[in-house]
Amino acid sequence: MAIKLKELFKKNNEIENNNQKNNIYKTEDIPSVPDGLYTACEKCHEMILTEDLYSGNMVCPKCGHYFKLGAYQRISMIVDNGTFEEWDKGLIENNPCEYDGYLKKIEKLKENTGIDEAIVTGVAKIDDKETVIGICDTRFLMGSMGHVVGEKLTRAVERATSMRLPVIIFTCSGGARMQEGMVSLMQMAKTSAALKRHSDAGLLYITVLTDPTTGGVTASFAMLGDIILAEPKALVGFAGPRVIKQTIGKELPEGFQRSEFLLEHGFIDNIVKREELRDTLAKLLRLHTSAKRDSMRKYKEYLDDIYHKKIDEDKEERDIEKQRKSSKDTAWDRVEIARSSDRPTALDYIYSLTKDFYELHGDRLYSDDGSIVGGIAMFGGQPVTVIGHQKGTTTKENIKRNFGMSNPEGYRKSLRLIKQAEKFRRPIIFFVDTPGAYPGIGAEERGQGRAIANNLFELSTVKTPLLSIITGEGGSGGALALALTDEVWMMENSVYSVLSPEGFASILWKDNTRAHEAAEKMKMTAADLKELGIIERIIPEFPVLNADTMNHVMMYMKRKIADFMIQYQSKSVEELIDNRYNRFRKF
Repeated sequence: MAIKLKELFKKNNEIENNNQKNNIYKTEDIPSVPDGLYTACEKCHEMILTEDLYSGNMVCPKCGHYFKLGAYQRISMIVDNGTFEEWDKGLIENNPCEYDGYLKKIEKLKENTGIDEAIVTGVAKIDDKETVIGICDTRFLMGSMGHVVGEKLTRAVERATSMRLPVIIFTCSGGARMQEGMVSLMQMAKTSAALKRHSDAGLLYITVLTDPTTGGVTASFAMLGDIILAEPKALVGFAGPRVIKQTIGKELPEGFQRSEFLLEHGFIDNIVKREELRDTLAKLLRLHTSAKRDSMRKYKEYLDDIYHKKIDEDKEERDIEKQRKSSKDTAWDRVEIARSSDRPTALDYIYSLTKDFYELHGDRLYSDDGSIVGGIAMFGGQPVTVIGHQKGTTTKENIKRNFGMSNPEGYRKSLRLIKQAEKFRRPIIFFVDTPGAYPGIGAEERGQGRAIANNLFELSTVKTPLLSIITGEGGSGGALALALTDEVWMMENSVYSVLSPEGFASILWKDNTRAHEAAEKMKMTAADLKELGIIERIIPEFPVLNADTMNHVMMYMKRKIADFMIQYQSKSVEELIDNRYNRFRKF
C-alpha cells in the first residue's frame, strides 16, 4: 500500500525526537533549543529557524552545510505525493558471527529510528515516471551493509528487472558491517551480480552519492550506475580518509574524496544540488523513455512543412551547387575558415539541433577531459546520444578545452557514452572539430594510441545508428576516433585530413611554409572528399556559417538528420553492422 508523504514525515519525526513541534523534521544529535523552534548547524553552529531549515531541503542557509536525511524524508523530497510503496520490510535478522549484543542493538535501532534496517526500498513515481528506489540511512549503524541490507537491495533490483523498471539508489554508508564478517562482504558480490542482470536487460540504473559513501558500498552498488550523481561536498571513497592518513602517514589534500574531487577525476557524471535533484532525476527518467512509434517520421513531416513554406528547396540545391562550382576559395581558404574562432562549437550544434541536453562527465578512470563533451538529448521526440570535440571561443576557454585536442581520457569518456547509448539503443550523433589528438607526454603515458584504437574497434560493431559530422577541423586519428560511423558528413567549409597542412609540408618537403600548397595536394576539403567517396554529404553554409545563416543551416541539418534516422533505424542490427563494415572495407 502506498504511504502518504505526511504520514512518512510524522512517523519519522515522532520516533526521532519527542520534542518535535508542528511536524517539522529535526535530526537527532543536533543541539537545539528545547521547544525545537531552532536548530543549530552542525558545521557553522549558527542557530537556524527549524521551519526554514525544513523548507530549504535541510541545507544550512548560512554556510551551505548539508544535513543528513532520514530515508523517509528523502523519499518525501523526491517522489510524487502518495506514490511510494515500501517493499520487504521486516526481514529476519541473524548474527552469523555471534557478535555479543548485536541483535539487541539491531532491535534498539529499529525502535529508535522507525526503520527496520539501513536501507528502505520500494517503488514510486517521479514526475509520473515509475521507478524502483532504495535509500540508505546512516542512523542505522552508519548505513553499514549487512545481509539484510544486501537482501533488500537485491530483491528490489530483481523485481525492477522483472518489472522492467529503472532503479535509483541513494547511497549513504560506512561500508561493510563488521559485526557480520565475511557474510557482509558477500553482499558486495550479491548486489553487484543483481545489478549486472538488470543492466543486461537494458534497464537504467542511477546512483546518487550522499555524505558519506565509503567502503564496500562504494566498491559495489554505489559506483555501478549508468549515471552517477552526487550531492555537493559528499565524502565518497573506498578507504576512509582516517585509514588512508594512518596508512601512508601523510596529510591529505584539501577536498580529497569529496564530490568535487570525484568530478574532476572523472568518477561521476555531475554534482547536483539538493533542491535540483528531483527535477534532474525526472529529466533523466524522461530521457530514457522509449520514443513513440513513428515520432521521427512525424518530426520530418513537420520540418518539411516549415522548410517548404520558407524556401524553394530544388532551387536552393541548384544554387548551392552552382555557387560551389564557381567558388574561387582555395583549400587553404577553407582551412582558415575551419580554424576560425567564430565557428560554432559542438555545444552550439547540440543546443541548436536538440532539446533537453543533459551533459555527462568523466571517463570513470582518470579525469573529465573538457575537450570532448557528450550526453543525452532529445531529437525528433526520441532520445539520442550526442558527443563532440569542444573548442573554445575565447583564449581562456580554448586553454580550458585544450584547443579541442583530446587526451586519452577524452576518448575513454566518449567510448563510455558510446557503450551506454548502445545499451539503451540510442542513435549517436558526433560533432568532429579537432586539430588532432593531443601529442603530450602525459597523453602517451596514459595510452593515447590505445584509447583511439579502442574507439575504432568498438564503433565498428555498435548496434545503433551512428552519424558523424565534421564541423571544423578533422585532424587525423583524433578525428577518426569519432568518425567510424554509418555516414560521415562535412560542413561546407570544414576540412578532414591525415594531418595538418603544416605537418604534411614539414614531413614531405621539410618546409612548413609551404602549407598553402600542401592543403591543395592533400584533398582535404568537403568537395574533394565527397568526390573521393570518403563522405556522404556536404552541409551548405550559405556561404559561410555565422549568426545570420545559423538558423537556416540548422533547419537544413535537422531535416537531413531526420532522414538519416528514418533510414538507418529501419535496418536490422546485422544489416547496420555489415553496411558499416563494408563502408570502410572499400577504401
